Amino acid sequence: MVRIIFATGNQDKMREIREILSDPGTEILSMKEAGIELDIVEDGASFEENARIKAAALAKSIQEEHTVVLADDSGLEIDYLNKEPGIYSARYMGEDTSYEIKNQNLIHRLEGVPKEQRTARFVCAIAAVFPDGTSCVTRGTIEGYIGWEPAGENGFGYDPIFYVDEYQCSTAQLSREKKNQLSHRGKALRAMREKLAGR
Repeated sequence: MVRIIFATGNQDKMREIREILSDPGTEILSMKEAGIELDIVEDGASFEENARIKAAALAKSIQEEHTVVLADDSGLEIDYLNKEPGIYSARYMGEDTSYEIKNQNLIHRLEGVPKEQRTARFVCAIAAVFPDGTSCVTRGTIEGYIGWEPAGENGFGYDPIFYVDEYQCSTAQLSREKKNQLSHRGKALRAMREKLAGR
């Protein structure tokens, strides 16, 4: 059996990861579930760099055959705000600040800005380190815009304020299946699934 250990403790993220990468011959564990505690400094200048840093740090602590290490870095880029919060999305306004406050702050900063200038995207980079030491990175994005108020209960993080034109709703209002199909993480995970299958 192949084991995948994902460098996250976020249970919402792990649910999405399991739904998309599920395979009868694969066990998927979070770092926490694998009993690993690491304090990883994400000091890269891009989503890809941060994902690689996390994957490399976790791989160094695991020397197991048949274990693949995955790590992601993802975030929200708002064009009007010079692509903020970007790679600092999780730490925006402080790591302990609730997303309710973060989302309200971003909406406030876009007050009076018309829809055509509220363009934004979610970005996700996923890095893998394989048992032989080789690595790769996949990337996924979803384009949308920042709404005028939060809506929806199905998502987490910035989902309630990120709207998709095609469906006229926020990503927190989409069904889990539809969100996995459209999302930045879904796209990056499916691209990674292909790379895993090709090994």
